[in-house]
Amino acid sequence: MRYLVAGGIAWRAVPADFPAWDRVYAFFRRWRGKGLVAEFHDRLRDRVREASGRDPEPTAGIIDAQSAKGVASVPVASRGFDGGKKVNGRKRHIVVDTLGLLLAVMVTAASVTDRGAGWTLLERLRLRRWRISLVRADGGYTGRLVDLARDVLRIALTLVRRIDDATGFVVLPKRWLVERTFAWLMHSRRLVRDYETRTDSSEAMIRWSMSMVMSRRLARRAH
Repeated sequence: MRYLVAGGIAWRAVPADFPAWDRVYAFFRRWRGKGLVAEFHDRLRDRVREASGRDPEPTAGIIDAQSAKGVASVPVASRGFDGGKKVNGRKRHIVVDTLGLLLAVMVTAASVTDRGAGWTLLERLRLRRWRISLVRADGGYTGRLVDLARDVLRIALTLVRRIDDATGFVVLPKRWLVERTFAWLMHSRRLVRDYETRTDSSEAMIRWSMSMVMSRRLARRAH
């Protein structure tokens, strides 16, 4: 799986010295359906946080979204057009901790707004990370979502805005952490485009990519 995600190859292009591609895919599908990919990823993240001197349970996060072009095999039902980014495909919505590690992920059509997906993503975050009390976001998450997050989920959704008179690229406090995570994900060639028929397969690929980032970080600490 790591070879496939890192190299961006098709399932049928798995090298002959690996198990047969359909057996590998069968395990991927089984682990995806039973939630084992998420469980493996989350346990690894807890180990990375502990190795960094942090509590396994984070209390703050950063939310953002990234649009990715979808290949022809991505079905119409789960793809759309992001008018702002001019991208036809899907959108990856993520929440990361202050180390840039993935806490929650959701893949939707690119036409879904940040606010529209934000509520469901924050609900997923609350279900798995009970101590989260603060999530930083950009201006795309303004509106009623801020009040709902505070009143229903007990999460303070804090907006980190760009200064109006700023020109060019500006590094926003804490917001750069989630942008760095997207950059990490782009090192996996399988994620440069969205190749998956199902959105939960896309989410699983993102978790596999992040597991590679985290395992390398642990390996460096071991040496």
